[in-house]
Amino acid sequence: MTDSASATLSWQVIREDDNGNRYRVGRYATRDEAQKTADTLGARGHRQMYWIERIGQSVQ
Repeated sequence: MTDSASATLSWQVIREDDNGNRYRVGRYATRDEAQKTADTLGARGHRQMYWIERIGQSVQ
């Protein structure tokens, strides 16, 4: 990934599993894209938690 690509993908979706392990699910250009992904994954009924963060700061 180039520096310009990483600069434009400034939102990420994070998943936390039952054991407290956190994983980045993906990076997105807009907050709306990231939120839609988090909402879709969260609606599947699994026990994992999903939220979005702006790269560099928490937005929970």
